[in-house]
Amino acid sequence: MAVAILLVGGFGTRLMPLTKNTPKPMLTVAGIPVTEHQIAMAKSAGITEIVLATSYLSEVFIPYFGDGSQWGIKIMYAVEKEPLGTGGAIRNAAQILDTDQSVVVLNGDVLSSHNLAEQIRQHESHDADVTLHLTQVQDARAFGCVPTDSQGRVTAFLEKMENPVTNQINAGCYVFNPRVISTIPLDTVVSVERETFPQLVANGAKVFGFIETAYWLDIGTPRALLKASIDIVKRTDEFLAMPGTTIDPTAVITGGSSIGVNSSVGAGAVIDGSIIEAGCVIGSNAHITDSFVSAGAEVVNGAKIASSFVTNGEILPIP
Repeated sequence: MAVAILLVGGFGTRLMPLTKNTPKPMLTVAGIPVTEHQIAMAKSAGITEIVLATSYLSEVFIPYFGDGSQWGIKIMYAVEKEPLGTGGAIRNAAQILDTDQSVVVLNGDVLSSHNLAEQIRQHESHDADVTLHLTQVQDARAFGCVPTDSQGRVTAFLEKMENPVTNQINAGCYVFNPRVISTIPLDTVVSVERETFPQLVANGAKVFGFIETAYWLDIGTPRALLKASIDIVKRTDEFLAMPGTTIDPTAVITGGSSIGVNSSVGAGAVIDGSIIEAGCVIGSNAHITDSFVSAGAEVVNGAKIASSFVTNGEILPIP
């Protein structure tokens, strides 16, 4: 068995303007918040307890997720007064768990469909200190790379370089032995990626890579968030309409668009490759392309919106 920590405390600077009023883990992807996708992944791997490590706009999580009973998983909350970095957040949240079980750390910036249960199994079979999910990319120059030896042990954490020694990169999901977490100082800003992991490798600790190339996406930019939603929707259909949605029969919805709970789409409206959040009203003959319409927003009749972030008060370009 394992327990989990989900890091959802970042400011989401790269996702501006989408994160102007909403923390990035509560932004909608394929009809539900990013965090809900990650909780479902944890549950499917057999995890029954998860701590949401929050900071920025932390007050929005509890009303939505509560104690987790709706999802069949126990949800607890660790709120940082000041952001502590990935390592500090993990150490802070681990106090609530107080466990000798493996601790899975999920990253709020990532959507992945890799086999988390197998990552946990391999971690425990190696009695590893940490096991990292590694994925392979065509061009690793934009990432730091993580080489492994023939036994799967991580040999280095390398910064971005023009000629990477491997196309394996850190995919942002970790399984810790709790003895390692206890060595991270409390109430201190620490990065596990820049400090903890390189130091463990340098000290000869058992740091393993779990290499799997299942679907993986860093959703840290508006374009990436839209792509993630479209990818998920298109696995099963051309668009997704959540419960309570009303769509006029003459409306055309395509490109993996998702329409949130209790939204309405008027006659002749065209929506392509876009996310419409809950409670939105899309007017007749409005055209919306490659855009994100935030919860409760109203798009007037005949509006032409492309590559934009829409609220009731403003329409901002998506970079």
